[in-house]
Amino acid sequence: MTETPLVASSYDTPFGVLTVLVTPEDGVVRSSGFRPMRDTVAALPSRLQARGWVEGDLPRVEAAVEAWLDGDGDAITRVPVHQEGGPFFQELWAQLRTVPSGSSVSYQELAAMAGRPRAMRAAGTACARNNIAPFIPCHRVVRSGGELGSYGYGGVAMKAAMLVLEGERPGDDAGVAS
Repeated sequence: MTETPLVASSYDTPFGVLTVLVTPEDGVVRSSGFRPMRDTVAALPSRLQARGWVEGDLPRVEAAVEAWLDGDGDAITRVPVHQEGGPFFQELWAQLRTVPSGSSVSYQELAAMAGRPRAMRAAGTACARNNIAPFIPCHRVVRSGGELGSYGYGGVAMKAAMLVLEGERPGDDAGVAS
């Protein structure tokens, strides 16, 4: 039995084109980000890549992206998601989805939320390996002291702009050049 292809869609945002891949049988986002579709596909596990993909409509995802851009920053965290990763990464990613729009947490705070307050580096690695941005909002994680740190989908300026969209006001010392 051949599995149905994944459904792909792209959305224009102020941060660039957001590409999204969903398994049609359950509506779960499996890979997404501000990158070309080929890179979004490449981030999938090989078993999902093997299914191929087709362009299609994703009404639930589209509604969440529109709501996020229109001011409901938590809309993106209500979309079902799944990506491969060990138990601690799964917990970190789940905790990231509880960080409210308009706020941010440090890597140390995220690690503590996941039950391991000294695992700041693991929290940073989980953010770096997040292949479902912005639905797992790793842009809401900053360094201790408020400095933004990096953002693999477009850099510090993009991370700052996403936080501003959500109502967070990164300070002058947040690592953004004026």
